[in-house]
Amino acid sequence: MNSRLIRGTLPPDAGAPAANDAAPASPGPDLGDSRLYINRELSQLQFNIRVLDQALDERTPLLERLKFLLIFSANMDEFFEIRVAGLKGQIALDHEMIGPDGIPPKRALAEISEIAHRQIARQYAILNERILPELATHGIRIVRRTQWTHKQKMWVRRYFREEVAPLVTPIGLDPTHPFPLLVNKSLNFIVRLDGVDAFGRDSGLAIVPAPRVLPRLIRMPLEICEGGDNYVLLSSIIHAHAEELFPGMAVLGCYQFRLTRNADLTLDPEDVEDLALALRGELYSRRFGDAVRLEVADNCPKELTDYLLKQFGLNESEMYEVNGPVNLARLFRIANNVSYPKLQYPPFTPALPKALQHAEDLFEVIGKQDVLLLHPYESFAPVVDLLRQAAKDPQVLAIKQTLYRTNANSEIVDALVDAARAGKEVTAVVELRARFDEESNLTLASRLQQAGAMVIYGVVGIKTHAKLMLIQRREGSELVRYAHLGTGNYHTGNARLYTDYSLLTSDEALCEDVHKLFSQLTGMGKVLHMKKLLHAPFTLKKALLELIARETAHAGAGKPAQIILKVNALTEPKVIRALYKASIAGVQVDLIVRGICSLRPGVPGVSENIRVRSVIGRFLEHSRAYWFANDGEPQLYLASADLMERNLDRRVETAFPIEGKKLQHRVRQALELYLTDNASAALLQPDGEYLRPAPAAGEPIRNVQAELMEKLCGAGAGGAH
Repeated sequence: MNSRLIRGTLPPDAGAPAANDAAPASPGPDLGDSRLYINRELSQLQFNIRVLDQALDERTPLLERLKFLLIFSANMDEFFEIRVAGLKGQIALDHEMIGPDGIPPKRALAEISEIAHRQIARQYAILNERILPELATHGIRIVRRTQWTHKQKMWVRRYFREEVAPLVTPIGLDPTHPFPLLVNKSLNFIVRLDGVDAFGRDSGLAIVPAPRVLPRLIRMPLEICEGGDNYVLLSSIIHAHAEELFPGMAVLGCYQFRLTRNADLTLDPEDVEDLALALRGELYSRRFGDAVRLEVADNCPKELTDYLLKQFGLNESEMYEVNGPVNLARLFRIANNVSYPKLQYPPFTPALPKALQHAEDLFEVIGKQDVLLLHPYESFAPVVDLLRQAAKDPQVLAIKQTLYRTNANSEIVDALVDAARAGKEVTAVVELRARFDEESNLTLASRLQQAGAMVIYGVVGIKTHAKLMLIQRREGSELVRYAHLGTGNYHTGNARLYTDYSLLTSDEALCEDVHKLFSQLTGMGKVLHMKKLLHAPFTLKKALLELIARETAHAGAGKPAQIILKVNALTEPKVIRALYKASIAGVQVDLIVRGICSLRPGVPGVSENIRVRSVIGRFLEHSRAYWFANDGEPQLYLASADLMERNLDRRVETAFPIEGKKLQHRVRQALELYLTDNASAALLQPDGEYLRPAPAAGEPIRNVQAELMEKLCGAGAGGAH
């Protein structure tokens, strides 16, 4: 990939002192040099490309490869809706913000356009030339209009007349019918017409929005097909019968298109009195934000694409001509078809640790020992069961919980509702502004309030992203606390798809810290001192920088020093500079960063001791771990926080210690597996690109997810999100 903005400007000795006998001793490399930082948006685009690459990995079952291709579509939609829209907004407002990489928004947009056009064309080529032909060999087909048999044509015509036509509202374009306001990412057609209608109008153009209530992919009946699963696209059905929508007119052309709009919410919490009410209004406006991308059928004539671009205020570089459906995400119906188990990852059953296998009273178990769970290999059920038990237990007096992403009808919310109805003091800190989950969070907040729970919407201007649950229980004459702290959300579905850690504990100091944090969230007051918990935006970044500095000092004193960080993203400049300093001092720094990474590894004189790897596989790598060698006394934190400015400065986040050699060893062993993975890992190069390591001759294939599944629940992962 030609990434000029993150490659080519960095000389091989960037950061190293120049060789000059007459010059005084160098004070060291300039760690603020923009060439040492990778642009955030371009790094995120690289992650999306790594996801697309999985669609070509023949070790992965076919329907799972299709899923990766569709996930790429969904990721790119959000990338344009949020990141590209944000860059365009900066330019429009003449308020361009340049990060540590020194790349201005206009330049970044130009590079994004070049890469995105190439990768989206590649995506459709993979679909048309690899995935669809292979699916057809297994009897799974999307039947194109040119392939319909006579029986299929008759069925499609009947379907159109009975199911589609009554719901379609064609819009002829004339002075009284201007170009309609189209919903974000909706399927539409631009139709070229010939003739004069009953009112004497002859504009020659019309727009046909596809009914949003209809499925985009329709399965044809078995009796009109020759076996297998045969699907037809709604776009094909409308295209084939466009003339029926314009009686007496000649349809000269019908072309599908889709518009992507800015979907970021512009709500300023400080300017509203009722955040929930204001957010409901913002969710409606999200559907009609400023245009950022036009996708159109690749056979659409230039005069029509020019017309559309003019209507949306876009330029040609913001148009993507595609050879296939404009919304590939609709093909998830095929990818999720359970009738083809051999084309999917084999099922598995999450395990339970021995301490919980026959436990009837979870409070008794957790009262004796900390329990650490690694999802999805180990079940999320104990977290739900603990909450259910607390809801029914007459000795439980109060439950407090943060909710960032979950579902209004989830088992977690059910248990909280039951607890509130049972008369317990239930407090839920609901983060309404969890992107794209706002509507669901509004619904669950309303449901909890109706049950009698106290619902708090967090802190103005700062998202509550920490994953915490606190249960207070009367045991004899004492109040005893139990807590759950996690790296992932309280979402039982995600717990089967995301890798995350859960800690169940009754540690007095840690539970007291959790209690203090809830007090800060729900009440008012100064920052409370915590004994064990690190929390943003107050102590987490400062403590993390101190831990890195301590490891740097150990290396400077000639002691063995190592840092392992596993996160979803790394962009915080101060953290990156601290890691560069650690590398210069001789610390071995291993970074497992699934997505965005602005740090540039392998630069002579700066980051020679830093390795960065990204793992993409069956499960979405979501857990966060910070491990420090600490001169033979390892220190380990698990966290809700990625190493980004927003997480460390503008969110409520937590990092909680894992104490005791047994639990520390468990996490360290898992981290070592990530560092030896040569099947699903890609290594970040100094130029900003990622390379998949090729195992040497005779070297065994190492897949971290497969090995963790085999170790923890006795089943292979079945391939390499």
